Amino acid sequence: MGLTTEEHKAVEAFRTSVVEPSMTKLVILDFWAEWCGPCKALTPVLEKVAADYADKGVMLVKVNVDEERFVASQFQIQSIPTVYAMFQGQPVANLTNARTEAQLGGILDQLLEKLPVQAGDGDDAGAPDITPLIAMAEDVLAEGDTEQAMGMFAQILDMVPDSVAAISGLLRAMVAADKVEEAQALLADLPPEITADPALDRAKAAIALVADKADDSEIAGLRAAANATPDDHAARFDLAVALFAGGERDEAAEHLLAIVKADKEWNEGAARARLLQIFEAVGLEDPWVSATRRKLSAALFG
Repeated sequence: MGLTTEEHKAVEAFRTSVVEPSMTKLVILDFWAEWCGPCKALTPVLEKVAADYADKGVMLVKVNVDEERFVASQFQIQSIPTVYAMFQGQPVANLTNARTEAQLGGILDQLLEKLPVQAGDGDDAGAPDITPLIAMAEDVLAEGDTEQAMGMFAQILDMVPDSVAAISGLLRAMVAADKVEEAQALLADLPPEITADPALDRAKAAIALVADKADDSEIAGLRAAANATPDDHAARFDLAVALFAGGERDEAAEHLLAIVKADKEWNEGAARARLLQIFEAVGLEDPWVSATRRKLSAALFG
């Protein structure tokens, strides 16, 4: 990674003191210095609030910016005190402007309502509620940040390794990141009880739809064949399959809808079945799916 020995030690110390505890706890991370008057005034407030919220899974970690310059630089600390709330290794709130117990408590209460923080020491705690984290990761994936989504789903699986929702999300993020072979390998390695779970169907559909991705020259040939004989539904269908695998879902859907409009029963309803598979892969709640589903209904019953 190009780090010096001292920087590597700083990273490992930060991982041990902040990142690892934050996997289950909410860590108040306070950047301070001995010469900083406002820092000294804030310290007893932070310590009091952290103690009051300790049984709810909150802890305080202080970072001296003079002694931990590398860590401070990674957070781009420009003034102190700077205070963050950390969860799952990521900043989830900036607490710097909260200087009273009431202000800090109000923010912590909001965070604890949203995040699956384990109360107490976690020794007798059950599996964490990962529902909010799944929702956050799904939002990131929907926004197109596939790398971050993969990281988020992977972190969730570190917490709950058998979460089918997280496995499904990770597989779909891998497909979206064009890591199809890796997704196929992961799917193949899953135990039967997970692969049989209906919650994994969406990921299976996503992998199946892009399994035979065509290159640009192949798509060009398929498009030429479909354009040359508009009534050749097989050629149009093959083009639609290749287009969707290549990420062109709008054009793929238009070709499949054209087949349905021309012949609803062609090849035992193959075009309609492929559209339904696409809907499942994309997600039935997706606005694009809703709009395309209305077009399919119009083609079938209009």
